Amino acid sequence: MLRRTALALFLATGAAEAANYDFLAAPETDLNRVYRLDKATGEIGACQYGLKDGGSVGVTLCYPPGEGAGAQSPSDYALVASRHEREGGVFRVDLRTGAMSICYVLNEAVVCTPPAK
Repeated sequence: MLRRTALALFLATGAAEAANYDFLAAPETDLNRVYRLDKATGEIGACQYGLKDGGSVGVTLCYPPGEGAGAQSPSDYALVASRHEREGGVFRVDLRTGAMSICYVLNEAVVCTPPAK
């Protein structure tokens, strides 16, 4: 019985960990960028396709978390895109507090505004 309970706990924990990230494409229609969010910590990064000089296969360009985009207070975070077709950033929302940040790529990192309500 103890083994069965331990196995059930392990499987439930593994399933929860597998769904830890959320992904969302930037709403800008001519930008091939996808944002990645750690739903528990709020840390956000982004990747996009890039051309490689002289090659037929491109590269994946990723931008690490920069100012304001690192781990926040533990909570339940989500990504929301505006419907603005020229917007390259996304909203990071805290589903527990209602606070929002605007996150976007600046130079070589993802940055986010301070959270506000």
